[in-house]
Amino acid sequence: MKLNRAKLTRLSDLLQEMVETGFVAGINCMVLQDGEEQCYYEAGFLDSANRIPIARDTIFRLYSMTKPITSAAVMMLLEEGKIDLLDPVCKYLPGFQNQHVVKNGMAMPVSRPVTIQNLLNMTSGLTYDGLNCATEALTGTLFQETADNLASAEALTTVELANRLGEIPLAFEPGTKWQYGASADVLGAIVEIVSNMRFGDFLEKRIFTPLNMKDTAFYVPEAKQPRLSKVYEETPDGLKPYYHSHLAVQNRMELNPAFESGGAGLVSTIDDYAAFTQMLLHGGSFKDTRLLSPKTVEFMTTARLMPALQDYVNQWESMPGYTYANLLRIMIRPDIAVSMGSKGEYGWDGWLGPYMTNDPANRMTLLIMQQKTGSGTTEYTRKIRNTVFSSLE
Repeated sequence: MKLNRAKLTRLSDLLQEMVETGFVAGINCMVLQDGEEQCYYEAGFLDSANRIPIARDTIFRLYSMTKPITSAAVMMLLEEGKIDLLDPVCKYLPGFQNQHVVKNGMAMPVSRPVTIQNLLNMTSGLTYDGLNCATEALTGTLFQETADNLASAEALTTVELANRLGEIPLAFEPGTKWQYGASADVLGAIVEIVSNMRFGDFLEKRIFTPLNMKDTAFYVPEAKQPRLSKVYEETPDGLKPYYHSHLAVQNRMELNPAFESGGAGLVSTIDDYAAFTQMLLHGGSFKDTRLLSPKTVEFMTTARLMPALQDYVNQWESMPGYTYANLLRIMIRPDIAVSMGSKGEYGWDGWLGPYMTNDPANRMTLLIMQQKTGSGTTEYTRKIRNTVFSSLE
């Protein structure tokens, strides 16, 4: 099906509504089909107080939209025969040796080791911070310690943090449940160890430079700082700036960090990320540059959870119809989804609202960039999706 560009113009009004109602300070959005840009719209400000508008080259913190890039890096090692999905993580990270799992409030030895596949599918037993169990509490303490020391000589490195995560008792036996957590940060450390280079250097050499993603990195140098969007949070008095370093990702992104978070640490622009999405959508190549084989991309974007684990994914508000694998949501049942979509569509989003989806059936990409805490997939994200998918004729 082909996109009706006239219908896509409705996106402009939708973005303006998001800004005028105070839902976001600023946002931009892009739709591509057959490798060609179908529309680009922007609204609002990267800095509301100083009335600096969002622009096409505005730099956004990706947060969890970092994860698909980490997945692609892992797929590179997989197709080169350098790792195996069933490799135990302790083969690379000693912190994962002799692991324990919390059962009935007690830490007990695990019955099976965490594998690379468990990390890719979020079935590892690792969590993010929270108050639901000891694993979440201890993980929160570790991330807070990491955040407190970002600018100090004691700053934890990517590998050090991953080893510390391995020492925390798991929330469940690997492979028995699905829970979103710090798995991608551990994968970044594994890429670093296997490649024998810093995770950020690997991404720069193998993904960012070949795709000309010149504004994608784990920090923003001084010359580019004016293009970095501020972060906002919703308060009873409207949107206010947010200054904390959530998940140990520095708010101002000024320092080249010791901890390069494979789950949340990258910044990018909408055009940079578009290059990455087009590489995947075109079977691993972009503008005559091949990064992955078509078979690898097929595997990365079609693997799925075992049926017994699917119910955990469905509990997320926007995830009915999707499965999860290789750090991606993958649409398997559009008939039960809560917004329009296509079978085989895949992508992810981030804590501050960046969002991407690739639709191979219609050769289409949707990208959204914004910076408001706790956004991810919101009602407006679904409205944008419905506008885009209903423009297919």
